[in-house]
Amino acid sequence: MADGPRQTAALLVNGRGQYLLHLRDAHRPIRDPGTWSLPGGAREGDETAEEAVARELLEETGLVLDGLTRYGVVDGTIQVFLGRWDGDPARLSVTEGVMFAFFDAETTARLAMAPWAAEILALHRADGTLPPARPVSGRGTVPNAIGVHLYLERDGEVLLGLRHPDLSFAPLRHHFLAGHCERESAVACLVREAREEAGLEIGADDVELVHTVHVLDRPGTRPRLQLVFRARTWKGEPRVLEPDKCLAWEWWPLDNLPEPMVGYARAAVEGIRDGRAYTELGWA
Repeated sequence: MADGPRQTAALLVNGRGQYLLHLRDAHRPIRDPGTWSLPGGAREGDETAEEAVARELLEETGLVLDGLTRYGVVDGTIQVFLGRWDGDPARLSVTEGVMFAFFDAETTARLAMAPWAAEILALHRADGTLPPARPVSGRGTVPNAIGVHLYLERDGEVLLGLRHPDLSFAPLRHHFLAGHCERESAVACLVREAREEAGLEIGADDVELVHTVHVLDRPGTRPRLQLVFRARTWKGEPRVLEPDKCLAWEWWPLDNLPEPMVGYARAAVEGIRDGRAYTELGWA
């Protein structure tokens, strides 16, 4: 389980020392509405801070940046990363908020800034660190996130969990037992997640890949490769061991799956029943 601050932000500076700022929506129930802030967001599941800030940058701007470095923690809750970008903000995707723009230090002092963002900019102005130029891509090569999912079938029923309402992804939807690969193989991740989330013991030699779903939630977001493994045997009965993520584990008839359910999980179940190995969702 990754530890440290749950929130992340990217402090991006161009070669002229200007800061890339994000104007947040003014009429939504969000943190710091109507202010200029930094792109970023919360970690999901067991993501590291590095993985989270890279995902948030891609989702909010379409950028994939190399060389982001940890700069500091602000407000006690936000891990800020420092990087350099010399592009044109007008060409960025704006999937959240109102707009992106570069501002110099003098101008930022006159903007309505999120307090924590103003604090980190003041710290940076004091030390004057300018990160080196790094390669950048927008719509070219993009790293895919890899998720692993456990498909357990017993007496014509499949095991699904009801996700917690406070989760950022798919709250109160039914889903496989699942997790993101860390620095481990997909099967090792599956074995670990089964034990940590539900107290199930499965052997690496007792699983087989039965379906893959390649998902693009919407244009500009990070593509996700979802691997679904069937365990032929296992030990234990599913228990709720992470109540902040899952409310209940239940067995559902394959011909009467619950609603609502994570879309790609339903597609995977249908693919497995049809004997298909692969599904694409969200790609034009």
